[in-house]
Amino acid sequence: MIRRRLVVHGDVQGVGFRWSCARAAEILGVHGWVLNRADGAVEIVAEGDPSAVDELVTWAHHGPRHAVVSRVEVIEEAPQGLRDFQLKALREL
Repeated sequence: MIRRRLVVHGDVQGVGFRWSCARAAEILGVHGWVLNRADGAVEIVAEGDPSAVDELVTWAHHGPRHAVVSRVEVIEEAPQGLRDFQLKALREL
């Protein structure tokens, strides 16, 4: 099991990014969460099988159809044993 925190920058809010991310995570069997940040980015935490998490990271580089992703920060973290994938509320920085 691995864990990655992603911060996705670009035109990524208001385009269904969070919902699409949650759907992709469900299909891949990845646990974690996704939220819109106050700075306009989307933050994702993904835990699971290395190949599934890597596939979600790849997906985040383009996102859903109407997203325009300019860059993705990927931070390796220690897994915490998350058991589902959640849509979270706006995060203030």
